[in-house]
Amino acid sequence: MTASVQPSARADAQYLLRVGDACLVLSHRISEWIGHSPILEEDLALGNIALDLLGQSRALLTRAGQLGAAAGGAPLDEDQLAYLREERHYLNPVLMELPRGDFAFTQARNLIAACWLLPMWTRLQASSDAEVAAIAAKAVKEVRYHQQHAAEWVVRLGDGTDESARRMTAALAQLWPYVNELFTSDAVDAAADASGLGPAWASLKPEWDAAMDEVLAEARLARPKDTPHVYTGVRGVHSEHMGHLLSTMQSLQRAYPGGVW
Repeated sequence: MTASVQPSARADAQYLLRVGDACLVLSHRISEWIGHSPILEEDLALGNIALDLLGQSRALLTRAGQLGAAAGGAPLDEDQLAYLREERHYLNPVLMELPRGDFAFTQARNLIAACWLLPMWTRLQASSDAEVAAIAAKAVKEVRYHQQHAAEWVVRLGDGTDESARRMTAALAQLWPYVNELFTSDAVDAAADASGLGPAWASLKPEWDAAMDEVLAEARLARPKDTPHVYTGVRGVHSEHMGHLLSTMQSLQRAYPGGVW
């Protein structure tokens, strides 16, 4: 069994891991639809979205590893950070790790995530870290498509049959309690904002609200009521689903350390 690695505690590395892990874990969940989508075209579309998110994650994990090494920590590459951390060292919002659910759940989550990532990547294009700015310049184009794709399905299902509207309404109600974590602020967030590395997550909320409300109105769906609870995946406290996800995602690397094709 390969020994686990621990990422740098530097605030800038932690900030990048939060975004990178969000993309990584959501990519894994979306990839679970391959071969199971309702139509073949959607197999291809979801596969491409998962690959886009994986590419964004790879770039951010690589940069986080470089920042940690620059501070005297162990040099960790994207594969080590993706596959060899313990659960408590993953910093993705809990929303991203929830089980795949039905097709309505997946498209609702994809919309919530894309409406969050689009202003994130847009702001990161002006990052004080040139590497991060370059990553964002490519990612923003990809996430713009992700948002459009998910929005079309949310409208199609929300304003479709009674059954599709029921499923979409149920999916939004299930997901909404996890949204607050996308806009929480703490010392890591404040440090990134102060240094110019990236935006404070709370500052993304108005743009997210506007984008979500526009889609929900077109889909004739009521916005769920906000809840006060805030999950803490970004600080390494996850749901019971994360361990099961990691056991699948890490199994090959753990069984065959350093394996290459």
